[in-house]
Amino acid sequence: MANGGLSNSYATIILSVVMLLPAISVIITRFITKEGFKNFGLKPHFKGNIRFYLMAWFGPALLIALGAMVYFLIFPSQFDPSMGQIAALYEAQGISMAGGTIYTIFISQLVLGIFLAPLINIITTSGEEIGWRGYLLPKLMERYSARVSIIISGIIWGIWHAPIIAMGHNYGLGYPSAPWGGILAMIVFCLFIGSFFSFLAIRTGSFLPAAMAHGSLNGFAAISVFFTSGTPSPFIGPLPTGIIGGIGLIIVGGICFVLVGKEKLQATE
Repeated sequence: MANGGLSNSYATIILSVVMLLPAISVIITRFITKEGFKNFGLKPHFKGNIRFYLMAWFGPALLIALGAMVYFLIFPSQFDPSMGQIAALYEAQGISMAGGTIYTIFISQLVLGIFLAPLINIITTSGEEIGWRGYLLPKLMERYSARVSIIISGIIWGIWHAPIIAMGHNYGLGYPSAPWGGILAMIVFCLFIGSFFSFLAIRTGSFLPAAMAHGSLNGFAAISVFFTSGTPSPFIGPLPTGIIGGIGLIIVGGICFVLVGKEKLQATE
């Protein structure tokens, strides 16, 4: 990764492998501590919890779209319905945009992000969620309230992203407070989105809906780029890691944090 950072041709593969490390660490830990895997959180517990799975599957995409809409309403000059800027980027990469190709690409990405991303991404996102919501959160909840556990796990999750943020992921490298400003922003983002994911895990007693929601987030996060003109601040939007682009996720994360109260995690299997 040091050889070229995120521009390295192997970066995507390496990052995908890194996403599996929390799950690998949990498996190793369970063997060392002889805890076993009875309460691993793999059982989905669909009965009575379908609404939470629907929230996990479609919620992130809807909230990301809402945040982008709010952003473009506030900054209409940065909204480009013709998708000209991203079409030019594709052209620069040698991809012809003749015959409305950009619209075909957008529709395919939209369908993929809404309907398939939660399932397609579930292997890599489970790699994270087995660690964060499947193991760390329940362990913290043995000692602390749900809210305190969500805060602690969210901060740890945010700090875990620090290396890729320092390499320019999400917020770039050219801002005055780089990379610390981006790392702090990611920690705040992880606190809110982590509240949503933790709410799903607590209510179902499984990490699976959190992994699905995480997959939806990853698959749909960049959809607003198609309509963006200019170079907006990544700390503001329209991407969900910005304070306005992420307004839907912030509100729902806050609501989930309140709703979870002092609940205890359901028995996991």
